[in-house]
Amino acid sequence: MYMVQPSNDGNFDFAYVDADKENYWNYHERFIKLIKIGGLIIYDNTLWGGTVALPEELVPGSLRKTRQDALAFNKAISSDTRVEISLVSIGDGFTICRRIH
Repeated sequence: MYMVQPSNDGNFDFAYVDADKENYWNYHERFIKLIKIGGLIIYDNTLWGGTVALPEELVPGSLRKTRQDALAFNKAISSDTRVEISLVSIGDGFTICRRIH
């Protein structure tokens, strides 16, 4: 509910996202409006068990779709000039984004 109310834009310091990977960029576009400048957005599972570093043919078929979603998100977030990012390689990995403008 808070995500859809424009009056909440810029009112949050922190958001944590652990949801369907294919919509991570959609979540990012909304959270970037909700988070204050200097605030953090953390995305879980951005390394997807290390599969993002493997050649496609070595990734089990059941993991390929989510791997592709994670790769697409990682590529998009790395070129987003609104945030500074740090990728943490603990577990399935997570990406910390700090909104800079």
